[in-house]
Amino acid sequence: MPKGKDTALISWKEVPFGCYILEPGNSVRFKTGDWRSFRPVLDKEKCVKCGQCYIMCPDMTYTQDEEGYYIVDLTYCKGCGICASVCPKGAITMVVEEV
Repeated sequence: MPKGKDTALISWKEVPFGCYILEPGNSVRFKTGDWRSFRPVLDKEKCVKCGQCYIMCPDMTYTQDEEGYYIVDLTYCKGCGICASVCPKGAITMVVEEV
């Protein structure tokens, strides 16, 4: 290989950027729930409406319904399981996503 000679097909300077945010708030346009292999299921009989799932969810997919329960929006839930792991009453179970 010759010294000092670039043998790559293209230079690193020509590689296009990927996975970056061009404007704030654009994540609502992407249905990231399609990535999920497990989904959270709430057992309302065990739930004490503490809101830990809402607080700890990294994707802000939980909203409170009229009864006070925190319900997940599966459109954006990636199935990470954090909500199930922080639930003090074990009211959230991660189940296999069915196709």
